[in-house]
Amino acid sequence: MGLAYPAGVATASFLVVGSYLLFHGEGEVFNVGQFLESVSPYAWANIGIALCIGLSVAGAAWGIFLTGSSIVGGGVKAPRIRTKNLISIIFCEVVAIYGVIMAIVFSAKLNYVDSDAIFSSSSYYTGYALFWGGITVGVCNLICGISVGINGSGAALADAADPTLFVPSQNPVVDEGLETNRLANRFVKMLVVEIFSSVLGLFGLIIGLLVSGKALDFGAE
Repeated sequence: MGLAYPAGVATASFLVVGSYLLFHGEGEVFNVGQFLESVSPYAWANIGIALCIGLSVAGAAWGIFLTGSSIVGGGVKAPRIRTKNLISIIFCEVVAIYGVIMAIVFSAKLNYVDSDAIFSSSSYYTGYALFWGGITVGVCNLICGISVGINGSGAALADAADPTLFVPSQNPVVDEGLETNRLANRFVKMLVVEIFSSVLGLFGLIIGLLVSGKALDFGAE
């Protein structure tokens, strides 16, 4: 609901402006093809790189905010969770590293090109490839960071509420080896959810590599 009102205002404004231009004989102003051709491929590439690193860092920060606040809050009641659940913070930080790596890969294709040669078909393809590749990587990492943060937050609060999720119970156990294996299985099961959440960022990274891999460097024909 929070995004419904801004989206409604933007849609209404677009319809009003479009209707005004249409009924005044200026509908050709909405020429998408001309807009795509008039914007420099450098601009598309740089916007894609900026979105790649920006959305990735935003996803990592959001995930750390969710997990960190739960760890700090739950640590008041159960201080033992503060160290054990830092694995969730690491998973969130990896999301930002994905974005940094892909931004470096994308920026390696930026070379100086004369103004006469910048609007070639190869430059257009490279610019669009870096733009959409950056959006793909950034959005995937944004969703990945939020997912890891929510799962890590739930794991930290669950650990604070129920110590038997990660540590041995206080009841005596005859077979200590069996109890150790059971606890290890519990810990692994708790981490599997976060591991699968963090893998979502790899999907975007792989697609970004595939898209940018077919694009030539600027100036290379």
